[in-house]
Amino acid sequence: MTASDEFRLSITRALADQLADGLARLVAAPLDMDQINGLRSRPGIYQLYEDGMLVYVGKAEASLRSRLAKHYHKLVGRENVGSMTFAALYVHEDLHAVAPERLLIDRYRAAGQAPWNNKGFGSNDPGQNRDETQFENDHFDSLHPARLDWVCNDIAAGTYSVSDLLERVKHTLPYTFRYQTARFHADLTVEISTDSPTSDQLFQAIGNTVAAYDDRWQITALPGYVIMYPRHGPYPSARKIYQ
Repeated sequence: MTASDEFRLSITRALADQLADGLARLVAAPLDMDQINGLRSRPGIYQLYEDGMLVYVGKAEASLRSRLAKHYHKLVGRENVGSMTFAALYVHEDLHAVAPERLLIDRYRAAGQAPWNNKGFGSNDPGQNRDETQFENDHFDSLHPARLDWVCNDIAAGTYSVSDLLERVKHTLPYTFRYQTARFHADLTVEISTDSPTSDQLFQAIGNTVAAYDDRWQITALPGYVIMYPRHGPYPSARKIYQ
């Protein structure tokens, strides 16, 4: 026997265990606006589940309600999404200092869980530098691409200037539609033949019009978002081209 030995205290492991235990005691609720609106506007951590499987761990530094509402609106505009539920804990401590979501991500990753973390789910518009890259097959946007069949109820049949219609489409879609601002002539118009067209119908109508005006222009549907620029790429992850 010896009178001395080494002891390593892992405070971070203890905190991760407490957080995981606290979340495990909760009953996951449907990720819908009724449930989200019932949350308090306070900071905390949360977990998302798809068909009962843990897929994402995140934090809300200001408001769990706002953060989960953002996720809800993103997911309704994506394909192949299963039944989504969530669990959340309000956290009083400084989230910057303790980084609770990172502790949980590291814990779950070792068990092969939380696959949406670090796979593009929590990111915003990636910017033009991402447009010309190849999206990996396990990227969130590749698995759950933006819905091109999204029904745009706020747009009615009629004749629109290109500039006006672009702005309307941008604000009605639940995913990013990024385009280069251009001074299209006011006489350059788009005819929409039906009320509540799909995003695919709108992109086709706009794409035909701007390509006829200047054949450098095209609309490109990438996995998670749509762009319109006066250049043809290359866009290796393009799902559909409108021109």
